[in-house]
Amino acid sequence: MPFDRLFSAFATRAAHAAGTPIAFLVCLGGVVLWAASGPIFGFSETWQLVINTSTTIITFLMVFLIQNTQNRDGAALQTKLDELIRVSDAEDDFMGIERLSDEELRELHRRCETMARRTTAVLDRTVRERRSRGHEF
Repeated sequence: MPFDRLFSAFATRAAHAAGTPIAFLVCLGGVVLWAASGPIFGFSETWQLVINTSTTIITFLMVFLIQNTQNRDGAALQTKLDELIRVSDAEDDFMGIERLSDEELRELHRRCETMARRTTAVLDRTVRERRSRGHEF
């Protein structure tokens, strides 16, 4: 199995495991045990260093695992959306927009807002016309 697949599988499992109530309770238990051991170790600098170092290392590693799973989830979602756009009557301009620059995305967003305002205006005009003819909604 190539390294990237092995890492992806590991990252997915680790991220899912880290998000469980059991993982939270285990971490909470570790912190409670650490705090309870404070008087035993006289609240020394070494005692404080243990929790600081442990949490820093765990956080550092979890950032990469979670980022990996988010990147893959984002790519999968984008691919699904692209496929829906491709097989529908939607404009193909929206396929692959995640690769546009910020300015290009803002311009596309402005275009969508303009079209939405036009559609709303047409819908409002249609509703007014139908109401004036006695139709109810």
